[in-house]
Amino acid sequence: MTNGMNSNGRYEDRLDRVVEELCHPSSYETVFQRASHDVPMPSIEALGEIVELLRAVLFPGYYGQSDLTPGTMRYYLGSTIDRIFSQVTEQINRGLCFSCDDPGTVDCGVCELRAHEIAMGLLSGLPAIRRVLTTDVQAAFEGDPAAKSYGETIYCYPSIRAVTNFRIAHELYRLGAPLIPRIISEMAHSETGIDIHPGARIGGRFFIDHGTGTVVGETCVIGENVRIYQGVTLGAKSFPLDEQGRPMKGIPRHPVVEDDVIIYSGATILGRVTIGRGSEIGGNVWLTHDVPPQSRVYQGRAEEHRFTDGEGI
Repeated sequence: MTNGMNSNGRYEDRLDRVVEELCHPSSYETVFQRASHDVPMPSIEALGEIVELLRAVLFPGYYGQSDLTPGTMRYYLGSTIDRIFSQVTEQINRGLCFSCDDPGTVDCGVCELRAHEIAMGLLSGLPAIRRVLTTDVQAAFEGDPAAKSYGETIYCYPSIRAVTNFRIAHELYRLGAPLIPRIISEMAHSETGIDIHPGARIGGRFFIDHGTGTVVGETCVIGENVRIYQGVTLGAKSFPLDEQGRPMKGIPRHPVVEDDVIIYSGATILGRVTIGRGSEIGGNVWLTHDVPPQSRVYQGRAEEHRFTDGEGI
């Protein structure tokens, strides 16, 4: 009994030292987040619910209320959008507080107004987002002989799920919402293995076949009717450094992929290079230079050659 009490005492002393060390400022100063203006950080759970509500609005009948009719759609969408507006405004405001450069500011009215404006901007953009997602669904159906219907691609294809998150996140990114776009894009990354930075610019009819391991960097520009496969990386070759030796932010450093390009599985394209319109990049190719329009690039070949009429890969 005595030995047990002594043992417990020793453990209590050791645990006390652990707590003492973890509570020392030198231990937590880099990884501790103190709520600014008593506003908590954005909630990943709440943002997950918001994205699913947005998915239900963008694909009515597939997500959310499954027994919708044209007659009831207006009431359902109106109610859902009202919920989204209040919830996304709160999360954007949290993101603004998290990124606030002046935590000593007392008046948060400016950030609250900005959060409302960004939320309204997102909702105002939903018709355009749905229009471009419709083309993405069409591209997935037409580009995959295994697809039996548009509904199958909406329900089952990781490309549509990831690209839906991307198009929502990109709109928030474009509107200036901090942090929230990255959280939304990382949700899709975790679920599908497809990593698309919300800062990328991607045209319509975009399809990622299979998708696992695909990476699209922040400053990528992708045109219309582009198809890429699993394991493709559109990344940066190098990072310009500032005077302190840290990577400079916002510098264009990822590829430009023009219209009607196909990039097959495992290809890696690095740097601010341009893949010309109508080109095909073969599997496992490593590219760090521009490719002219209508080119074919294959693994193990030093030369590139242009298409002639009627040729296919």
